[in-house]
Amino acid sequence: MKIVVVGAGIGGSALALSLQKAGLDYVLLEQAPAFEEVGAGLQLSPNGVRILGWLGLGDDLARFCTAPDSHKFNAWDSGEEVLRTALGPTVEDLFGAPYYHAFRPDLLDALTRSLDPTRLRLNTQVRAVGQLDGGVWAECTDGQRVEGDVLIGADGIHSVVREQIFKPDPPRRSGYVCWRGVVDADRVAHLRIPTSAYVVMGPRLSFVFYFVSGGRRLNWVALGQADDQMRESWSQTASTADVLASFDGWYDVPRGVIEATETMFVTALHDREPLAGWVDGRIAVMGDAAHAMLPYHAQGAVQSIEDAWVLARSLELKADDPLAALKHFEALRYDRANRIVQHSRNAEAWYHIEDPTEVAARNARFQRHDKGQGENITPQQAWLYSYDAEKAALGTDDDWRALPNW
Repeated sequence: MKIVVVGAGIGGSALALSLQKAGLDYVLLEQAPAFEEVGAGLQLSPNGVRILGWLGLGDDLARFCTAPDSHKFNAWDSGEEVLRTALGPTVEDLFGAPYYHAFRPDLLDALTRSLDPTRLRLNTQVRAVGQLDGGVWAECTDGQRVEGDVLIGADGIHSVVREQIFKPDPPRRSGYVCWRGVVDADRVAHLRIPTSAYVVMGPRLSFVFYFVSGGRRLNWVALGQADDQMRESWSQTASTADVLASFDGWYDVPRGVIEATETMFVTALHDREPLAGWVDGRIAVMGDAAHAMLPYHAQGAVQSIEDAWVLARSLELKADDPLAALKHFEALRYDRANRIVQHSRNAEAWYHIEDPTEVAARNARFQRHDKGQGENITPQQAWLYSYDAEKAALGTDDDWRALPNW
């Protein structure tokens, strides 16, 4: 069985490496001519780090990632901490893998460096896909035609495979934009930021920041209401003045981080209504192509990694029936990923409450939880982090499925 994978982002590269580990034949098609040293930070929770360890990347992760001690939720005007939830050793002890922050190019390099280079085709843009007579094909803009037994669309939010095969609804505007930047840690040393995962919540605006690249860089993301006519693109730049104007009255750390950033980007935030299904015969989608989600639970990359492992194992376990393998993958993954899409939508509202009474009630609820639970794990964390992709693929993940779904 030959698997054609379209897209060598985090999900597609993790799938290719998982297929390689399983001894399955594949070809990985990527439109970029090279993997560039640009990108943003990623939060890698234990449910994803566990899989990356199975793929042989444990030492790499320990080298280039940063391990935060906790999640800290802070007020926008005073910087006061209103909730802290455990990460660090507590999470690793409970779930068998650490919680990491990574710089996307670092992780992508580790994934692709381990691939068989003869199976990776860069500078190969797919323009059409289809299936015929028990096989699949992909036509590329350079005229080549790639054929196989199964085709997987791991080609992200602008997926050609999703658009041509699954006829999705148009992207759903969230009403928010995302500003982001990466700054050398030396440029923000004066702000004395501990190694934690930070969420600062303000009226119609939030600011998330954390260290990556072993602490050498600080990654930040700001989410706010603005002109939503912008393109859904990660390459649009923004000016320091424009971003700072939205943070008038905020405490010093978010403003200081923005001021220290030389180049920042802006994109309109969208997600998608769930597809009716992810599989059509011998063609399937995964990752953002299947379930693009807003960033409020920091699960986009990890859900793609979960998809990759479960899909590869399904193809391995049912190698004599690829159509059944793809439907097995869909049955195992569809509900979980789409629940996170919906929960991320829901989180947008309580991140950005504006009414002072509602803000006070939210913060009081957080503080009650903090005092009552201390450094314990929230039900949301347990539901996310307890997922074991190998047990899921084998149908033995009853313990996780019995957990409360928040």
